[in-house]
Amino acid sequence: MQTLKRYKWTWISIIIILIFAAYLLVSSLGLGKDKWPVIGTVQDFSLENVDKKTVTLEDTTGKVRLFYFFFTSCPDVCPITTFMLSQAQKKLVEDGTFGEDVEFVSISFDPEVDTVDKIKAFGDKFKVDYNGWYFLRGDKKQIWDLAEKSFKTMIIGDKDGNYSHANLIALVDRNNQVRNLYNANDPEDVSVDTLVNDIKDLAKE
Repeated sequence: MQTLKRYKWTWISIIIILIFAAYLLVSSLGLGKDKWPVIGTVQDFSLENVDKKTVTLEDTTGKVRLFYFFFTSCPDVCPITTFMLSQAQKKLVEDGTFGEDVEFVSISFDPEVDTVDKIKAFGDKFKVDYNGWYFLRGDKKQIWDLAEKSFKTMIIGDKDGNYSHANLIALVDRNNQVRNLYNANDPEDVSVDTLVNDIKDLAKE
């Protein structure tokens, strides 16, 4: 019993990985019909941006987006994935599409800890261009429901602020349809060039 408690978060992480692997297997059965089949629809939300203004789904509609769920005290995958997104941002800024045709949306799922100032400091470390990249926080239940129901992103946490989550980046089209989910932990599934090329290609639809 002590062994199980000691390695609880390891087992939870393994379970999440297995669930996501099963999802990918099922999803792959539909591939070939379309480069990016519609695999879900983003439900509406109303959250707070780093400028303390309310941002809704409608505010981002009409552009192709990458969605990502994170928390600022994440010790590993969130900073790495945010850095990858920042490198994609850099390339999209260079060709003039960032903020015009494409946007990024990062949402904290730990709003009790992640204040506006803390999120802004996190984004600043990655030289975020806030003209095309929303960093959002808000009601915890709304965010967790949004992550699970719209983006297949499972989040598990305890009262001490320990979290385990599926590290996914979602590709969303202009009409709020989820078209792809990238496993950000797998360099064979996603890279900076993959994100840049896919979001630009989808913007042409």
